[in-house]
Amino acid sequence: MKSYKDYMLYYKLPHTWCAGCSHGIVLQSIAATLADLGWDKHDICLVSGIGCFGRVDDYLDINCMHVTHGRALAAATGVALGNPNLHVLCTMGDGDGATIGGNHLIHAARRNINVTAIISNNYNYGQTGGQYSSTTPTHSITQTSPYGHIEENFDVCKLAIAAGASYVGRATPYNPVMMRKLMKEAMQVKGFALVEVMSACPTHYGKFNKLGEASRMMKLMNEQSVTVEQAAKMSEEELQGKLVVGCLKNAPRDDYYTDYKKIIDAHRIEG
Repeated sequence: MKSYKDYMLYYKLPHTWCAGCSHGIVLQSIAATLADLGWDKHDICLVSGIGCFGRVDDYLDINCMHVTHGRALAAATGVALGNPNLHVLCTMGDGDGATIGGNHLIHAARRNINVTAIISNNYNYGQTGGQYSSTTPTHSITQTSPYGHIEENFDVCKLAIAAGASYVGRATPYNPVMMRKLMKEAMQVKGFALVEVMSACPTHYGKFNKLGEASRMMKLMNEQSVTVEQAAKMSEEELQGKLVVGCLKNAPRDDYYTDYKKIIDAHRIEG
């Protein structure tokens, strides 16, 4: 039986993320999920972009591709279509995946590309100093909104659902068991699957908003969390400020490559 250690590059540890950052929990959960699935590491390709969470590929002993900021899903699309036999993962932060790369996100979901996207959302651009991103909650303090953020923020999961993703789930680092369950389900879906993990950034977002140390930030996420079943019984007003966790959508349909191949096969001229 495989262990998460079989998918890790241990000689590169300890990791370079800040003390208290949740990205390490997400990294271990990805490796543990791959071990649970028992996939051959040569059949996996992980594409990552720029940002704090973009460093996740440094610690995984699988095929990895590190690309430019916001373009991870574009590159992952090429990998998935170029070799449909690969298990393609795409790891991004909120700045990389939903802000600079937001257009790629909605179109990858719309096209139903056979990719599992994992977005670790810490509400800011952590690597470059804590600037606000498209997921930063309104009124939050960041490096670029010192008097309060005035923009409405994206709900990444609702965005992916509206765009047509086959699978969408959300978890917090407080509950890694749920995180791994969602990742395992997502990785086995044929089509575009997205798992959003809420991640604590005590260095920037937590400090600016006086949320306390990392453990307090994680407890706060847990206190804000409601399950899909609980949310179904709550009003929109009651859901304000809550994090709905669990599987939010699981409706697989033929992925882009499968549909494209049908067209090619239907018009193939036998010689």
